[in-house]
Amino acid sequence: MKLSQFKFKLPDELIAQFPAAYPEDARMMVLHRKTGEIEHKKVADIVEYFGEGDLFIFNDTKVFPARLFGKKEKTLANIEVFLLRELNHATRYWDVIVDPARKIRVGNKLFFDEDPTIVAEVVDNTTSRGRTFRFLSDYAEWEYIERLYALGTTPLPKYIRRPMDEEVKEEYDRIFRGQPVEEMDEERYQSIFAKKIGAVAAPASCLHFSKQLVKRLEINGVEYTTLTSHVGLGNFKAIDVDDLTKHKSDSEQIFVPQELVTAVDKAHAAHTKVCAVGTEVMRALEHVVGTGGQLKPYEGWTSKFIYPPYDFTVANTFFANFYMPQSSQLMVSAAFGGYENVMHAYEVAVEEGYRFGDYGDAMLIIN
Repeated sequence: MKLSQFKFKLPDELIAQFPAAYPEDARMMVLHRKTGEIEHKKVADIVEYFGEGDLFIFNDTKVFPARLFGKKEKTLANIEVFLLRELNHATRYWDVIVDPARKIRVGNKLFFDEDPTIVAEVVDNTTSRGRTFRFLSDYAEWEYIERLYALGTTPLPKYIRRPMDEEVKEEYDRIFRGQPVEEMDEERYQSIFAKKIGAVAAPASCLHFSKQLVKRLEINGVEYTTLTSHVGLGNFKAIDVDDLTKHKSDSEQIFVPQELVTAVDKAHAAHTKVCAVGTEVMRALEHVVGTGGQLKPYEGWTSKFIYPPYDFTVANTFFANFYMPQSSQLMVSAAFGGYENVMHAYEVAVEEGYRFGDYGDAMLIIN
């Protein structure tokens, strides 16, 4: 397929700048993939579609405060630094992205507060905006990580711009009772399943689930398990080739435990629903399927790229957000729900005013 086939007009006002007041209050479109039928519900209504023995698979990755704002030594130029991953803990080397990149060269140093307790030295160029940093600090062992995270902020996607005019501010204050927006992001841009630090973006579909909603599912006999897929910045990286067979995805670290494999095998044997929550979960599951169609435990990396047509092996139900035009996440949804079905559903979503993006509304795709 072609990238251009996933283009659609998305009005700016439909890109969610804030989450719903309560996670399960978000709207949920239900798409029946066999018939193309569409229902309009709320996330809280998801309990109507699952019962005894059904299985949900969530992502337990935890977002760390990956966005830092520093100043270049001597010139004091403002530099945005986006931490991607620690390459070596002993040497304190990190893979990062910088902006504006033209101002940052090998040998430059940056500091991040008035008391330069941590200084970053540029030791290599990796891509046009990518750099390798070595963090210099007197802090010992994990203390420097704690200090580094204390300097960082929640790594919201760039499309969350927050034009806080008076009307928007009044609406925000009404919903979140005047809570500082930074505190709200720190709390809400993290799923209730978050345990293992490593993501630079939230597994957005998991954000819709509150402890109360999970308890309601459990009362219905629904089970759940988790895997880890550390969401990387490639999640928001634009695809730059029209021929999708030529696209190369960024790698993401994943961990699929034996407990998950056992739970999926049980659900398959009972012919119950297996619901993958989010595109990262779906990609991780499809990466670890063996040649015989069986899941296996796995620790490593995946660059799995899914687009239509694709035969899914593990999940038979899919819960996802509404994604940006021409995004890899939209392609996973279209591959699972059927290209025509999903693109039509997105047209309906725009017409009906559904909210898009990490803080947006949800889609449940079932048979």
